[in-house]
Amino acid sequence: MKNNKVFGYIGLAAKSGNVASGEFMTEKAVKEGRAEVVIVAGDASDNTKKMFSNMCEYYQVPMYIMSTKDEIGHGIGKQFRASLAITDHGLAKAIRKQLDIDEMQNEDSKER
Repeated sequence: MKNNKVFGYIGLAAKSGNVASGEFMTEKAVKEGRAEVVIVAGDASDNTKKMFSNMCEYYQVPMYIMSTKDEIGHGIGKQFRASLAITDHGLAKAIRKQLDIDEMQNEDSKER
């Protein structure tokens, strides 16, 4: 698994009850204003990615596409999940920071 730190934070959020997972619960958390960050699996359907992209843009919630449905589900101790929302501000900030670092490193390696 790439993003081990991110999955560590996701696991902490799950243990502390600060994760909404699955399409319905993720969407509900975003629309209720509880979602601090949304993560969508890279192997989710194009419709799912587009729906969350549009919704997160409208509600101004940061969204990242990463990993697979199996790995995201495993990270929260469940079966596969195409999406999840982190509802804790501190954990969401740590996840965003780590994912932004990963994105910058990927861009740097592409430029070489």
